[in-house]
Amino acid sequence: MRLLLALLIVGLSLDAGLDAQSRRSRSGSRAPARQTPARTTPAKPAGPTRVQATLVCPSELGVGVTTRRTFCDVLAGRDPAAGVRITIPPHRGPVTLSFELHNRHTYSDDQIKTKTAYRKYTATIGVLSMDNTLVDRAVIQSEFRQAGDLFDRIAGGAGPGGVKAVAPTGTEFISMELPEDIGTEVSVLGEKLTVVRPDGTDVFTSEGRPVATISNVMVEFRPGPAPRTPAPARKPSGRR
Repeated sequence: MRLLLALLIVGLSLDAGLDAQSRRSRSGSRAPARQTPARTTPAKPAGPTRVQATLVCPSELGVGVTTRRTFCDVLAGRDPAAGVRITIPPHRGPVTLSFELHNRHTYSDDQIKTKTAYRKYTATIGVLSMDNTLVDRAVIQSEFRQAGDLFDRIAGGAGPGGVKAVAPTGTEFISMELPEDIGTEVSVLGEKLTVVRPDGTDVFTSEGRPVATISNVMVEFRPGPAPRTPAPARKPSGRR
């Protein structure tokens, strides 16, 4: 009887230990925490870039003594290939083209002294796509009476101080929006120049005649992929 009682007590003790261990195991195993997916902030689109334009100038007036700008004459004409050709970088969306437009004046000290130097200039130019589609027009109107009316003097001439007689006068800031599909270039061409003098009025429209001059040409755009170039055509192998 004593042996049976001892075995019964040992059995009960083992069952109690296993039950406690099971409870501890159940209480220690917790359900895995639910993971919250990390929030991703969408990338902001690239902001606009504003750069000095690359251009081909068929008739350069020269570099300003004060501003150090390069002035490019705008010639009258109808062929975009003969105008001031401005490169349009790869872009997304519309492009903003801006520049300063000036009239051209041939300075003379003698005219200043004799009070015959007065001129009123009105120049009209156009910005065109390379397929000869007009994008927009711009106009500059200014008056000249004395040397202080010049916008700048141009270095490299034979006049006093080594400046040229022809100089920019007046200034008009021009800004225009070009469509996204404008292509890789636009052209600036002159349309008409009207000059009022004390003794009369002249109108110039002949092709190749300088109508105005421009400086500080800038383009503002959102960078985009470079235009695709078609793959070169495969040469026939000659095998049959």
